[in-house]
Amino acid sequence: MSDLLTPMQTAIGLPTTPIPFTSEGALPSAFAVTELACASIATAGQAVAELIRQQTGRLPSMEVDRRLASFWFSTSLRPIGWGVPPLWDPVAGDYATADGWFRLHTNAPHHRQAAQKVLGACTDRADMANRVVRWNKAELEQAVIDAGGCAAQMRSWLAWQAHPQGIAVNAEPLVHLDSGAQGAPGPWLGSVAQPLAGLKVLDLTRVLAGPVASRFLAGLGADVLRIDPPTWNEPGVVPEVTLGKRCARLDLRQPTDRAAFEALLQEADILLHGYRADALERLGYGATQRRQLAPGLIDVCLNAYGWSGPWQHRRGFDSLVQMSCGIAEAGMAWKHTDKPTPLPVQALDHGTGYLMAASAIVLLNRRLANGRGGSARLSLARTAKLLIEGGAGSEVALRPEDEADQGLLVEQTPWGPAHRLQVPLKMPGTPLQWKLPAADLGAHRAQW
Repeated sequence: MSDLLTPMQTAIGLPTTPIPFTSEGALPSAFAVTELACASIATAGQAVAELIRQQTGRLPSMEVDRRLASFWFSTSLRPIGWGVPPLWDPVAGDYATADGWFRLHTNAPHHRQAAQKVLGACTDRADMANRVVRWNKAELEQAVIDAGGCAAQMRSWLAWQAHPQGIAVNAEPLVHLDSGAQGAPGPWLGSVAQPLAGLKVLDLTRVLAGPVASRFLAGLGADVLRIDPPTWNEPGVVPEVTLGKRCARLDLRQPTDRAAFEALLQEADILLHGYRADALERLGYGATQRRQLAPGLIDVCLNAYGWSGPWQHRRGFDSLVQMSCGIAEAGMAWKHTDKPTPLPVQALDHGTGYLMAASAIVLLNRRLANGRGGSARLSLARTAKLLIEGGAGSEVALRPEDEADQGLLVEQTPWGPAHRLQVPLKMPGTPLQWKLPAADLGAHRAQW
């Protein structure tokens, strides 16, 4: 069985002690996706346990349920009498070019517009396929990226290892932790039952890794305020990832909204952001400015393709990284098919999300000890390297989901009632539980 837990523990400075994974089976995949799910959730849980140990002298026991971890890496929500909108735009997906496979990511309207700027307006997938097949994959990838879109040609792991960006990101640590400035963080306000109570988490992240991180923090008592731009929407994932949070909108190009954001940041304990590496800098909120506004801040950020190399500012998403780094190509061989075969779930997003949460909690633990803030940097591409090098997946499939996997409570969401699956992390005395149901984006005011 793949050991993905030890490198995660090592990356953020946790004891490399074994954590039990209960139940049997795994998600069918070329890679050990269920091990990634269990290990990342366990790492986040262990960070919580170490926080409790430092504050109380008692180390809680914990375990992770393989079945539930696998299910949560897809979706935890089970609507009652309604459905979640589709995850994908109609023309998003894989296409054959003149010399290989290529993926378009068009879920955001401006990303679809960028693709159509290069390929022309299209009516449906068949129309798009007729346009894409006339291109060479490398030229089309570059043209869409240059137009401000999101795309990736399919590469093998060997090709990625030889690519300048693959070389760069593979040389980076799984998690880059750094100490920050001295602040005035105050005492621990939490408890064993709610270890993150009293913490303010400002969440600037969108689909999907960052929202997974902030959902985990909210489940431990943190006050999470998610901020989106005025027109952003992601209807296919909002019911899944806004659990436990309040959601507001600000336009950081407007003076009044900038003032509101700065007031929020000054009071924040933890900032999560997933913009491209230079995006906040261009808005006037680079790392130096953030430290000046909030000296004791815990600053956790991710991007798609890593923090060095020629693609460090490139737009990207889980499905594109899987195409770039060899996962989709390896899946093709594993499944004996002639089409790209990605992971069965958006595992890079979810795994990186739990590592972000773990990093935030480890940095909090340090801040409580020494009064200093800190930062963490992660990327989907670096998590992909961990998964690829972790070896093959399991042949023993999960038993199908049943009603016993669902929680008893009914969550009253704006879209209708729903069940959540039971949580995969079991820590006696410290239950993951959320005070607020999922909310629509912009449903709340931008205030603590």
